Amino acid sequence: MTLSEAGFIAHPADTTARYAMMNTLPPGQLTYRPSPAGPVYLYADPIGCGCVYMGSAAAYGSFSAWQRTSKASTPLRTDVRAMAAENRRDTAAWDWSAWSPNADPGGDQPRHVSGGYW
Repeated sequence: MTLSEAGFIAHPADTTARYAMMNTLPPGQLTYRPSPAGPVYLYADPIGCGCVYMGSAAAYGSFSAWQRTSKASTPLRTDVRAMAAENRRDTAAWDWSAWSPNADPGGDQPRHVSGGYW
């Protein structure tokens, strides 16, 4: 909920491509991937919502400020150096087109959701 309040948007991993990409991210950790518009900060939540929260630099700044001033019981990793190291470690190409609304494979193609197929 705090990520949403900071400006992050939850994108469901409701296609096979999205699910596969969500699984390349470290679950429950904040990281980023470069995009044409600059870094997009990502938080994979495969168990809670089966989604990836995505936020801009402004959303990341808002979330970081909240973490510094709150008494968060389980703070997320927000160190940019650690996120950059994770980003360099991950060699899978991040396909931003899979997250656009027109990337849905259609009703006749298998789509994966957390907990099963439909």
